[in-house]
Amino acid sequence: MRILFFGQLKTITGNPEIVLSFAAGGADELWRELIALHPGLAPMRPQVRLAQNGEFAASTARFNDTDEIALIPPVSGG
Repeated sequence: MRILFFGQLKTITGNPEIVLSFAAGGADELWRELIALHPGLAPMRPQVRLAQNGEFAASTARFNDTDEIALIPPVSGG
């Protein structure tokens, strides 16, 4: 699974992307894996949207090892 980090999440993880071996599961399982690797992501979880293969993921989405997942932090404009 390819995980993409944007905005401040790149700073938190120190990487724009990682490759993660992930058995099929939902958002909770994916977040557990990500926070285990990068504990600094934990406080961001409530504000971050997940995108699966280029589209925002529903809260009921199931992810598997062939997906590309993007973590989208909140953005502001002006």
